Amino acid sequence: MPRPLRLLSVFIALAASGAMAPACGETLKNWFSDPFIQVRSAVPDCPLPLGPLVSEVEMRKESHWRTERGTSCWLAGQCNKPNSYLYDAPISRSVQAHFAAEPGFARNSSLWLTFQRRFVWVEGCSADQSVDATALEAFVRAEPDVERVIVNLRTPGDSKAPYPLAPAP
Repeated sequence: MPRPLRLLSVFIALAASGAMAPACGETLKNWFSDPFIQVRSAVPDCPLPLGPLVSEVEMRKESHWRTERGTSCWLAGQCNKPNSYLYDAPISRSVQAHFAAEPGFARNSSLWLTFQRRFVWVEGCSADQSVDATALEAFVRAEPDVERVIVNLRTPGDSKAPYPLAPAP
């Protein structure tokens, strides 16, 4: 497996396990203004994902990596824009409009989307097994400029969410 994919796999595993959760009392903030939107809300007890919220310490650690990951897309000739994070706001508007125009997944799911460097994290809950993660991934991936979609859904019978949670208000 190429090094960038190994690093992504490690990051996703750490994030899903909660190992990257902030220390108690740290203020969390969306330091990089990454788009974070809710597109479905049919499951009332679905826990809110952490999304792009990080502590100041994590923000400082991420700054270098974001610069490197953002520009590597352009340097490799895979992006027209000089930084892959510049795609996130237009992609989020496009994906949000796609969800608004299509009733799919509306009846039985609560979904939040996080956009970072052309990757889309779909996190939330399904009220039944009918929400197919593969179909959800294809639905989001259909939008232009989306490079990767990661779907983490809690389904009936799951004891906890498969994604890091936002702190309680």
